[in-house]
Amino acid sequence: MTTTNVVSAMVARVDELVELAVRAGEEILDVYGSGEADAARKVDGSPVTEADTRAEAVILAGLAEIAPGVPVLAEEAVSAGHVPDVSGGPFWLVDPLDGTKEFISRNGEFTVNIALVDDGVPVLGVVHLPALDVTYVGSPGLAERRDADGVTQIAVRPVPDDGFDVLTSRSHSDEDTERFLADIAVRERVSAGSSLKFCRVAEGAADLYPRMGRTMEWDTAAGHAVVLAAGGVVCTVDGDPLRYGKVGHDNPAFVAYGSARPPMAG
Repeated sequence: MTTTNVVSAMVARVDELVELAVRAGEEILDVYGSGEADAARKVDGSPVTEADTRAEAVILAGLAEIAPGVPVLAEEAVSAGHVPDVSGGPFWLVDPLDGTKEFISRNGEFTVNIALVDDGVPVLGVVHLPALDVTYVGSPGLAERRDADGVTQIAVRPVPDDGFDVLTSRSHSDEDTERFLADIAVRERVSAGSSLKFCRVAEGAADLYPRMGRTMEWDTAAGHAVVLAAGGVVCTVDGDPLRYGKVGHDNPAFVAYGSARPPMAG
């Protein structure tokens, strides 16, 4: 199957990917509801819980059925040393539980992230919030929020005239972010956790989300796809597109904009 056919086939099966994310979310909620959200520490110092491992197992098994042969970069597998070669075509990026700190603190702002990347660009993304029972989906021509009220088409909002509503990380604030925002007319700042911040931008609830600290590709790809599908843009602080499949899979500092016109532009 050609690269184009793989991408088209996966976009056509987006409902199955949503169901897969929901099933992974059920594993997370099982641990969440038990009150046993204790975390261990990985080599890089980041937390990992039983919910991470159970959710990832569900996703890996599901992707093997939905898209056999398409390589998967999944956070916990990579942490254990399982790093497939993703240089030959489309590949998946999976974060089974983004916002582990939010999960441990029990504020509900944690997500399941599944993204398909082609030629460095996230072409399909599913972001599921198990505790809120909300799912965001993004692919070319499709930008949706799915919840108990049904399916809503989402889109970024126009660049405002009176200042920008800015999303900042609930768990990762830093001086570089403050320096970046010092040059922007900020109307309101809202804190949020996990890849939910991308989705808030995508649905027009905020204008931009800067992230200066370290992130990994699986943290951002699904939310990035949703922003792109909704009409926004995600780029480095130098204005270059944020791309995937990089050596080491670390992201540089980036900004998700609710409009393709960055606020610093004239």
